[in-house]
Amino acid sequence: MDSLVSAAEAGKSGLARTLGPVNLLAIGIATIVGSGIFVLTGNAAAEYAGPGVAISFAIAGLAAGTTALCYAELASMIPVSGGTYSYAFAVLGPFLGWIIGWDLLLEYLFGGSVVAVGWSGYLENSLDGVNLGLPHALANGAFAGGVVNVPAIALIAIVTALLVVGTRESATTTTVIVALKVTALLVFVGVGAFYISSANLHPFVPANTGGFGNFGASGVVRAAGLLFFAFIGFDLVCTSAQEARNPRRTVPIGVLGSLGLATLLYIAVAFVMTGLIDYHQLDVSNPLSAALSPYPSLHWLTNTIDLVALLGLGSTVLVVLYGQARILMRMGEDGMLPSFFSSVSPRTRTPYKATIVCGLVAALIAGLLPITTLATLVSIGTLAAFIVVSSAVLVLRRTRPDLERPFKLPFGPVIPVVAVVLSLGVIATLPLITVLRFVVWLLIGLAIYFIYSRERTHGVIAERAADA
Repeated sequence: MDSLVSAAEAGKSGLARTLGPVNLLAIGIATIVGSGIFVLTGNAAAEYAGPGVAISFAIAGLAAGTTALCYAELASMIPVSGGTYSYAFAVLGPFLGWIIGWDLLLEYLFGGSVVAVGWSGYLENSLDGVNLGLPHALANGAFAGGVVNVPAIALIAIVTALLVVGTRESATTTTVIVALKVTALLVFVGVGAFYISSANLHPFVPANTGGFGNFGASGVVRAAGLLFFAFIGFDLVCTSAQEARNPRRTVPIGVLGSLGLATLLYIAVAFVMTGLIDYHQLDVSNPLSAALSPYPSLHWLTNTIDLVALLGLGSTVLVVLYGQARILMRMGEDGMLPSFFSSVSPRTRTPYKATIVCGLVAALIAGLLPITTLATLVSIGTLAAFIVVSSAVLVLRRTRPDLERPFKLPFGPVIPVVAVVLSLGVIATLPLITVLRFVVWLLIGLAIYFIYSRERTHGVIAERAADA
């Protein structure tokens, strides 16, 4: 851990420190305020929680908040790129480092694909409105009733090209789009509040229809498990530590600030959305637009939301692939993956090879798979990462009490323990098939580790020890 931190602070990575606290907040908000609010909220309300989806967001935000405090403490101690992977590698060793790095492929690569598919759905609806819709076969993947999702692939290609060009350009674009996205959602809440019907909000938590997760209190909890996907953005801020100015201070600000602002916005939007229309009608790819559809006088706001959703979901794909490329770069530097992934362009100072690979794989996934399958896999991958980070805080509190902690989470070990328990509780609400898919994914990762990565990464660790 000490050698990783020393190398990062010496600027040996070749990455440029160009990001300030505003950029880091924008990265976090750009990721958090994405498919969770623009796409999945309607599905969670229509199938599981009804208007109680606002409570689901609060539950998911609380669970994420306890972990965000853990991330903030680690980020202030270990200001290196790679986020969760780097923390696990530095604190818990190469084996758990590999496990979490492999797990993060689910969180980020599949997460970017989820958002790209959601973006494609919004684009298709917008084009249908002007009679320019794409054929169904070209707007849906092979496992979603079509052939290939061309818009999703095109978006990932554009985003990948922008990321290869440079970090500063990507960050500036993201900051502008985030400002537009947040403004539009605040207008939705402010204007929509005057059109809320109490009949749509009653009962706030619909009665259970017979099974776990079918409305009632269990439905609110099940929806929280689905919507946990919406909170993956704050941990992505940590992957930019080696491109942040004064990362020990600014990264914790980005982590906690983006999560807090996004959670409040989520709850407000969910409440207004379910107050505008009967929740049964929200199981569509563009629920915010559907909520406004009964009100002709708000047609201007519908068009605005659709446009901002397209821009906002695009920015989410950008920052998710940005984070994944930094994780692959770190894994390449640590010997977990071929050194190909650690290459940094001397001209643009970006990990361009890792970025291109991320774009190709994400495009393939988004082009073929449906959004619900991807979202639940991302949720369980995120929760596994949260458990590892929270555990790392507990380990370091015991083994390295001497380390400087510019940000130290309150209440000692209580919050990390609560974070682990809450994350395990949310995992328990996910469908069994999701857990089984996750286990298969981890088994594949274990095979790669013992066949290829284990010997190489131990060699890298020995070289660093000799240098130290």
